[in-house]
Amino acid sequence: MRKIPILVFLALLGCKGLKIKQPSTKPNVLLLYIDDLRPELASFGAKQIISPNIDALASKGVKFTNAYSNVPVCGASRASMLTGMLPTKNRFLDYKTFVEKEVPKAITLPQLFKNNNYTTISNGKIYHHLDDKEIDWDEIWRPYAFDENNKDMAPTDYWQSLWKDYQTQNNISEYKKTNTGPAFESADVSDFTYIDGLLTEKVIRDIKKLKKSGKPFFLTAGFISPHLPFNAPKKYWDLYDRSEIKQPENYNYTPKDAPQLSISDWAEMRAYSNIPKGPVPDSLALKLIHGYYATVSYTDALIGKILNELKEQDLDQSTVVVFVSDHGYNLQEHTQWAKFTNYNTSTQVPLIIYNPLSKANGSTKALIDLVDIYPTLTEICGLKTPKNQLDGVSLVPILNNTESKGKEHVLIKRTNGFTLKTREFSYTEFIDPTDNSVITTMLYDHRINKKENINIVDKKEFKKTVLELSSTLHSVYKNNIEGIN
Repeated sequence: MRKIPILVFLALLGCKGLKIKQPSTKPNVLLLYIDDLRPELASFGAKQIISPNIDALASKGVKFTNAYSNVPVCGASRASMLTGMLPTKNRFLDYKTFVEKEVPKAITLPQLFKNNNYTTISNGKIYHHLDDKEIDWDEIWRPYAFDENNKDMAPTDYWQSLWKDYQTQNNISEYKKTNTGPAFESADVSDFTYIDGLLTEKVIRDIKKLKKSGKPFFLTAGFISPHLPFNAPKKYWDLYDRSEIKQPENYNYTPKDAPQLSISDWAEMRAYSNIPKGPVPDSLALKLIHGYYATVSYTDALIGKILNELKEQDLDQSTVVVFVSDHGYNLQEHTQWAKFTNYNTSTQVPLIIYNPLSKANGSTKALIDLVDIYPTLTEICGLKTPKNQLDGVSLVPILNNTESKGKEHVLIKRTNGFTLKTREFSYTEFIDPTDNSVITTMLYDHRINKKENINIVDKKEFKKTVLELSSTLHSVYKNNIEGIN
């Protein structure tokens, strides 16, 4: 692919508000899609985390420190982001979401790129289901899924039977016998042994192949890590000293005056063989947090290999890179594990956009949500968006001016909990699905911090704030609450 002819403008590209002229050759897109990653990265302020490659990408691009998932569960979040459509009472509910069934007329992000002569490749976990929206892609691949198997299983079922990918003999045997295993593993294996390592090798092969094709591409790398089980090569566990790992300060209590509806039973983690049905002992909690850190560093190393190959193939200056997670994750905050809540730990995500056409970089506190990614990429790449579909707005103005404040509010939905996140507050109503009446509410003041330890919804001094936020929720997002698609 020939170089983008914009060199004569390099001296001007740092100017704020500059509108970038579309190049004669369409830019490529590389989507680095991470599962269950909260902003637990050094570049996002988590200094205990070792993530040099992602941090380097953040320094080159624009880092969004106030980005939110619209649904804190994988299948629904991915469906929302890739269609640019918000969840409703009846749409994008949980991990079982199928885009082609719930919004069959929607033009998805990869479908739009394919329709515009891009080569589109789905590697790893992009949609939650391997067999969802297959028409979007020129190629679909997940480790092992399309291998021959002696069980006469379809690729999506075969993948589902082995994706936990244990490497020690005891864990492999337990997984085969019981379909479960421990919530973490530290095996002395190479970077390319676990599923995400195999994914990385495939993406590197694709980069080499796409370099030769001369066509623009929409290439994805859908990592499983740091999703449970927290499996990573031993050397990434060894990066961290267990004695220095700490539980969160609010690990042993739920928020004061919080409604019971807001607390999840984190059933996902309890399905693993070494997790008790009741409270998690402190020693086990520290091992789990250690495992999460190890898988984050493992993913970081793999991303470094992919980005290095992009540079080796001289594609880094013609490829827009998006690094994002489908939702956040609880690491024992308020006794919670995994996602499935309306709390900030479940909903805030890291987002980095590197656009080589503009050279824009820096950090922004602008409030945005994942439905904004679709119109952002279409604007950067000069593609026409589908009419009357997208709920998000392009982030290009923020990329050009990181001082922008972003949205006034974003919508987050988990089961019957509807959250209005503003720059200052997080306000949630739990709504009865039978008659759309409000069951209970909660309010957290993010001007102080985002730890959300005290529900202040009933405090007199916030009465006006609650009325205003409730009014906005029921006016702007009326159709979402009532299930009007």
